[in-house]
Amino acid sequence: MRIVQLVPGLTVGGAERIVSLLAAAQAQQGHTVCVVALGPRTDSWIEKDLDGNGAEMVFLDKSPGLDPRAIPRLGRWLRRWRPDVVHTHLHVLKYLLPTRLVYRPPAIVHTLHNLAENEASPADQALQRLAFRWRVAAVAIGDAVADSAVALYGRPPADTIPNGVPVDAFQSGPEVGPALRLSLGLAADAPVLLSVGRLNPQKNQKLLLDAFSRLDPALGAQLLIAGKGELRSDLEAQAKALGITDAVHFLGVRRDVPALLAAADVFVLSSLYEGNPLVVMEAMAAGRAVVSTSVGCVPELVGPQTGRLVPSDDPAALAAALADLCADRGSTRALGQGALQVARARFDVSVMARHYAQLYARLVGPASADPGSSDR
Repeated sequence: MRIVQLVPGLTVGGAERIVSLLAAAQAQQGHTVCVVALGPRTDSWIEKDLDGNGAEMVFLDKSPGLDPRAIPRLGRWLRRWRPDVVHTHLHVLKYLLPTRLVYRPPAIVHTLHNLAENEASPADQALQRLAFRWRVAAVAIGDAVADSAVALYGRPPADTIPNGVPVDAFQSGPEVGPALRLSLGLAADAPVLLSVGRLNPQKNQKLLLDAFSRLDPALGAQLLIAGKGELRSDLEAQAKALGITDAVHFLGVRRDVPALLAAADVFVLSSLYEGNPLVVMEAMAAGRAVVSTSVGCVPELVGPQTGRLVPSDDPAALAAALADLCADRGSTRALGQGALQVARARFDVSVMARHYAQLYARLVGPASADPGSSDR
């Protein structure tokens, strides 16, 4: 099968990471895959990961903002490449749908990467409402996203396919965690909490700092925050005002997330809202207990045997959950083992790729879906 994964660009983000993982897995399955970015190449680490993984990359150099010139550019490219499936992500349908005048792919799939009301602008939502009634197959990444799609668009998605991560890639040797702790100046026996994500209002690290400041200093807990964003200076000021700067470490963007997870005891997500967050799956793949706000599809990932869920607006509840796991390291390790078992069974990228292949086959027919039919 000839598959196009169409995205606005390949800068660093959760949806872009999923596209990269899915394209690589589909290429390994024997399909001919091309990741098409409407925007220019940015030399992001996602682009570098895609290089050499079996999937082609194309950049259409769309200008920032709405650029109608990208529509004929995309149309000409699709007519030459002639995909069986065009799989869209984020806000690209407004560029794809007009190209059906010059090339009509057998199937169009659109993944909803967040709750429907947060996934697109009002204008894009209006377009998607029409598209989902016009033979564009919507896919939700979790039950909560599917429910939100029904509420907003008045119809269920064609399928629900959870995101996936390469579980084995998050398995680290026993020396990795201690070495990273040493490099960060962390005590070998300190309870270490890790948060990974953009420093922005959605991820709500303000709540996390508030909760962390309520922990008993005798626990000796340390908090690692990896990521960049517009709120960094505000969060650093908050940590200073709370008197916790000695225990909070702002790490910036890190490429060594598996090593950070190996050094941590607990992964923490404090978001106001989410779709089906990759970072939670990655933490579980690393065998780490998860404490998260109960938002989006997170309750579909984290249960009593893998972590703790708290309300999204309750710093006291978040602090209590963190304190319990910092104080009871045996329970924390047991939760981490439970998380790894769940990740292996449900979240591996191969599971996601297999489910998408089954959806494509339903839409275009089993003959076209056979990897052996990719070459025309």
